Amino acid sequence: MLSIPATIVPGYQVASGANGNPRFPGGTLRMQVPYFAALGLDLTAYHLATLNLSIAPMQYEVVTPRFTFRNVKWHPIEPAEDFSFCDCRVLLPGREPVAGLLYHPHPETKPEHFQPEGLVEVLAPFIEGVSYGMQVMLEVPEEQVKVG
Repeated sequence: MLSIPATIVPGYQVASGANGNPRFPGGTLRMQVPYFAALGLDLTAYHLATLNLSIAPMQYEVVTPRFTFRNVKWHPIEPAEDFSFCDCRVLLPGREPVAGLLYHPHPETKPEHFQPEGLVEVLAPFIEGVSYGMQVMLEVPEEQVKVG
């Protein structure tokens, strides 16, 4: 496992729906979950929001993901997208590690809301007490993700 220092940062709040965008009622994740379930990935154990972690100035590359789904048409108007998911763990100070998934909408198929190259989106169960600016460690399997 690679251990990467990371900082919790705000995102666009589109995945969670907290930004109130009427095109994505309840958030993009809520809309995508049934499509991923039909493809064999059950996300019901995860909080329907992404934990945004900055690993800048480092960047990551998905090498051999646990899951890749291509051409997922999850929205009636938006174009289909490709998604990959990798195993990960988030280590918060003084707590047990939290297992999750690195959520990677492929930028080449994503129509908007592009992330900086040093930003990792993580799906995890709800984690009490996290806040912007908090320093954490992100663990990812070396065979799934390359960091540099």
